[in-house]
Formats: sequence, C-alpha cells, structure tokens
Amino acid sequence: MKRTFNLFISCFMLGFTPMVSLAQTDSPGVQKAMAFIQSLSDAQKSRALYSFDAVTRFNWHFLPPTMVARHGTVVKDMDANQKQLLYDFMQVYLSEKGFKKTRDIMDFEYYLKEIQPKNPSRIPENQFVAFYGDPSKDKVWGWKFGGHHLALNFTIVDDKLSYAPFFFGVYPAEAESGERKGTRLMKEEEDMALDLINSMSEKQKTKAIFSLSTFNEVVTTNSVHVGPLPDEGISVKEMNTQQKADLNQLIMHYLSAMPPKIAEMRLKHIANEDFNSVKFAWAGNTERKKAHYYRIQGKSFLVEFDNTQDNANHIHTVWRDFRGDFGTDLLKEHYMTAEHHQHK
Repeated sequence: MKRTFNLFISCFMLGFTPMVSLAQTDSPGVQKAMAFIQSLSDAQKSRALYSFDAVTRFNWHFLPPTMVARHGTVVKDMDANQKQLLYDFMQVYLSEKGFKKTRDIMDFEYYLKEIQPKNPSRIPENQFVAFYGDPSKDKVWGWKFGGHHLALNFTIVDDKLSYAPFFFGVYPAEAESGERKGTRLMKEEEDMALDLINSMSEKQKTKAIFSLSTFNEVVTTNSVHVGPLPDEGISVKEMNTQQKADLNQLIMHYLSAMPPKIAEMRLKHIANEDFNSVKFAWAGNTERKKAHYYRIQGKSFLVEFDNTQDNANHIHTVWRDFRGDFGTDLLKEHYMTAEHHQHK
C-alpha cells in the first residue's frame, strides 16, 4: 500500500485528485464464488442462497450468533474442501492483510472458548456466508460474511464492487493468559490513534476531545444506513504536516483490508470531497488500557473505534459509507442507466 499512501499524500498536499477508475471484479471472483456454491449440499444451499431483493441482505451484527441469529450457511458445518473453497473465494474480495485479519479474529474464538469454557456463545467457526443473486449470470449480486466480531458486506453492480459496511472487532484485544498471553490483535488501529491524539498541543486537544466520558459501543451500532454524526473534533486543516500524514496513515490502515483497487477508489472519493474537511474526534482517556473512543468523519464516510468494554480490552471498529453502504450509490446509478435506456 506504500504507493497508494504516497498517492494520497500528494493529493491533499498538492490539491489534485488521483485518476483512479472504479475497481472491477474479475472472472476469478465469479468462478471462485460458483466453485464454492456448487460444493454445497442442497441443505446448505437452501440456507446460503437468496434473491438480491431479500430484506435479509441488510441484516448484519457483530454480537455472537447465539445472541443475534445470522442468515447463511455456517463455516463450522462445512467440510475441509468447502472451507478451502470459501477462503479462496474470500481472498478475491479482501486484501492479504484483510484476509489475515479476518482469519485472526475467527481464530480468537478458540481462545475465547479456552478462557470462557462455560459461555454458550463461545463457538469456533460460527461464522456465516450468504449470497444474494446469482454470481454466474446476474449483473447485480452480493454476498456477506459474518459472526462474532465480523461483518463484511459486498455488493457487485455491473462489475463494480461496493465494500461497506464492514466491521472488525476483537475480545480480548490483548490476551492476558495462556499460550497467547501478550498477543494483541488490531493494535495498529489503537496505537496509531493514540499517537496522533497525544501528539497534539493542548489547544488542539480542546477541539479534538469532545467528551471526557466515552461510549459503551460504536455510536452507529448495526444500523442499516447512517448519516453523519455531530460535527465534532479537529479538522485536518488545523493539524500540522506530520499529524496530517499520521491521520492519513490511520485511514489507510482501515482501507488496507480492502483490495488495493477499492482502497484507491475510496481515496479518490475522499480527495474529491476535500481531505482538509475530514475531522478526527476523541472521547475518553488518551492512554492504553483506559476507556477511549474516536471517530474519523468526512463528507461521505465514517470510521468509528471503541475500546471501553472489559476494562478497555475489547475493540470494535466499523467503516460506513454514507452513500455507498450496501452498494446504494452503485445501484442508483445502475437503475438510472437502465431507465434511461428504456426511454430512448
């Protein structure tokens, strides 16, 4: 992602927009989707396949599936071949870093089961995959993958890919016992932001820190569609050059879970809307292991980070696109184009 980072730095420092085309899915994505689907039994297909207009496409959550039911077929009931086909498919739509993060979060469910053996919600591989529409023939289709601390939503419209909302979380954020003691997942999202807020002057902090108390959850929770949150925090134009670069790097870290072309597309949108208007807002403490929350908000997107639960050892993060969640912007363009051709 180094090239993309330099691209974005030049955009907001020099004031021009990178000419990056919308990311397109390629035939391996469809091929791998169909290879996985065809490997499923009839019973698994009945749970995994839906029409694109099914309302369940918009249902997503990050609590354990024992607490909030999911739609789809579950990983734990797949055989080894089906799992491999699923992971091969997922790697088309996630970057190498994003796929590793997904697998690490899934793997931590085994650790949770070790430290909480009597908790009925600790079920490894209790993640679900569902398809909406037929990838082999439909111009509009989607898929989602989710379970405890994971919610990934993809919409494909005329070979263009929408990647939102997406949610990554982890508990414990730092393992405190056993063979994994000291292991930290999602540490970059926390440490980079802490470094940024603590690099600010007292005057800057009075703008950046909008509340001394924090929340118990990301503010937008699992809402289907969201709009901008209150206009709070410090804007990029009020930061020094190093702080601008640090915030850019933090945004890039969130984007790095996406395929590189999608990350570049989002950078283009952010640059188009004026990076200097993006705001960084903080609530709570400015030290690790003490409750804190932050958000990064632009005209079209929102990032939320929350680490307040379980003595500030429980991280939730989410990326939302105000106009693009569940492919809303792509679908609008698609249907407007179709209507135009009908009236020609």
